[in-house]
Amino acid sequence: MPGTSFAAYLYPVLLLLGSNIFMTFAWYGHLKYKSAPLMMVIMVSWGIAFFEYCLQVPGNRLGSAVYSAPQLKGMQEVITLVVFAVFSAFYLGQPLKWNHYAAFGLIVLAAFLMFKE
Repeated sequence: MPGTSFAAYLYPVLLLLGSNIFMTFAWYGHLKYKSAPLMMVIMVSWGIAFFEYCLQVPGNRLGSAVYSAPQLKGMQEVITLVVFAVFSAFYLGQPLKWNHYAAFGLIVLAAFLMFKE
């Protein structure tokens, strides 16, 4: 988009990155604490998800000014995979294997195609 600032493209990406960090902890962080009561885990995860939404909703709202909805979704998937790969390896101690990377690579390729005009 001519005349659109670099920040208009960058801020949505940063907000979606932040939201994905919260989301990943909300969805998978409890796997490290399997003895914690399920109801407590649900409530803590729900509380974490609130902060995820506080970043994700404005990220998509701002992003819709410069990206299409399919582009935002494709971007979200790639960010999710990158955040999850780091989280899985460093927080859960479960590094990804070749087949995980291959599958993720296909998803990244699909997201790349979203940006082709």
